Parts: sequence; structure tokens; C-alpha cells
Amino acid sequence: MIGKDIKKAIEILNKEQLVAIPTETVYGLGGNALSSKAVAEIFKVKNRPSFDPLIIHTDSLEKVEKYVKSIPEKAMLLAREFMPGSLTLLLPKEDIVPDLVTSGSPLVAVRLPHHPMTLELLSNLDFPLAAPSANPFGYISPTSAQHVDNQLGKKIPYILDGGSCEVGLESTIIGFEGEEAIVYRKGGLAVEAIEAVIGSVKVLNHSTSNPKAPGQLKSHYAPQTPFQIGNPNELFNEHKGKKIGVISFSKEYEQVPAENQVVLSALGDFSEAARNLFAGMRHLDSLNLDLIIAELLPEKDLGRAINDRLKRAAA
Repeated sequence: MIGKDIKKAIEILNKEQLVAIPTETVYGLGGNALSSKAVAEIFKVKNRPSFDPLIIHTDSLEKVEKYVKSIPEKAMLLAREFMPGSLTLLLPKEDIVPDLVTSGSPLVAVRLPHHPMTLELLSNLDFPLAAPSANPFGYISPTSAQHVDNQLGKKIPYILDGGSCEVGLESTIIGFEGEEAIVYRKGGLAVEAIEAVIGSVKVLNHSTSNPKAPGQLKSHYAPQTPFQIGNPNELFNEHKGKKIGVISFSKEYEQVPAENQVVLSALGDFSEAARNLFAGMRHLDSLNLDLIIAELLPEKDLGRAINDRLKRAAA
């Protein structure tokens, strides 16, 4: 069921059941992060491997301090600048956070979502929410309540409808080893914005197994339709006779019908492109195409995170 009833969502979550929640990044599948029962249900509903850890969400930095042992100086600088927002911090966890949430890691990923409806929800709960993206594991992340309903609607009691996601890419995850800041997942907060606050950071590529942080697996965000990255003009010749869809940054291709194309931003705007990425992938995946071709964006700003998602969809 889709609705806007926060009180209903609170009642369901207090019963250790799940609610899909809106955030500025993507919709999350939320459950009581301090309840092993609720967390186990998240893994079950998503069909998510238990070695892939979850992010916990709350509504204030003061509450974050209940669930972590320490917050390094650089993390605090970033928190003050970007929280609430598309930033997740990987920090040493307190024992109150179940090992199931962190897949046995001593570190927990925490964030404050920048969405008024979900912040109100979180402010009325006595616990944080574990909330990975509200989609079957490995598929394209949802950026609307309808996306969630199409795939998980029969498996969860309620979907809180907060409209379309403003950012459209998962949060950027950053952790710390001594004085070094490490980006474990590129996301809706650009690396350049982070470096403007704390100086240079190390950016990791994805992990193929036993990831240290959520969202590091190599193959992810994948449509059902075969998906290939490259120069569209070259690939059109290679796949003549096939029904092809195209995802491009800002240009249209005359070789493909307009209805089979997703132009992420005609103006070449990275934020607009990020907002449109997952919905565009879902649209093309619904057209019964033989192949989806995607071109990479310039490797800067949010283009880096968009390219990361495209590469993993093609993996």
C-alpha cells in the first residue's frame, strides 16, 4: 500500500515490520536497525546476501553519537557541512548495533537523509532505521514510490510516498583510516565537494566480495535487458538489426527512435543527469529491447558516480 501517513508508518515500524521510505537519494527499505528480527526481514525481502552491510538512518548528529564509539575530526567537519544530505560516514560501531547490520564488521555506516517526511518519521522513533535501497538485490534502485510498489509492493505492508527523489543516486560513503579519508562508494555527494572541506581523499573501486561498506559489489544496479557501455555510433554498427535503447548524457542519436532513448540532461547538467539515471534505466528496461547501450559521462563531479553505476550495471 502506498500512502503519506507517517503515523501508520511509525506503528508498522514499532511492530518490527518494514516500511519503504523516501530519501533525497533513492527510496529505502526501512526497518528497526536495533532489531535483529527486522534487519533479517530486510535481507529476506530484498534477497540480499548477508555479507553486504546496511546503512542506518537517523535524524540528528546527537543520535548518531549513540550508535558509534567515536567520530574523527574530519568526519565531524563533513557532518557539519553535509548532514542531513547525501553523505554516509563509516564509523566504529557501539555494541547496541547488531552485527547483522554491519555483516560482522566493527564499523557501521550512518547517515541523516535530507527529506522532510523521513526526518519527521525518524524524529518520532526510538531507534534508527536500517534502510538499503527498496528494490530486489542487484536491480536498478527506485526513485519513486511506484518503482517500489512495482517490485516489493506485495512483500511489505506500507510504502511512504514522498514524491520523486531529488538526487537520484545513493549516498557517498566515506570512512577513515588514521588521518586518511577514504571514499568507499561514489554517490550523490561529489568527491570534489568533500575535498573542498577536508582536502584530498583516497577513492576506492568496488569490491567483488565481502565489502567493507554497503554498495561496493561489482555487479549491481542491473536491468534485465542486456546492457553495454561504449561509443554508441560504433556499437550501432556492431548490433545492426537489433532493437536498441540508448542512455546518453546530453545528445540524441538519429539511428535510434526517440522513444528508445534516454537523454539524461540536454543541458549537460550532472545533477539533472543523476536524478534521471535510474528512472531512465527502468523505462528502457520495460520496452522489451534486445540491448541497452550507455555512454559514459565526463569523469568529474557527479559524472564519476553515474559512471560507477553504469559500469556495475554492465558488469
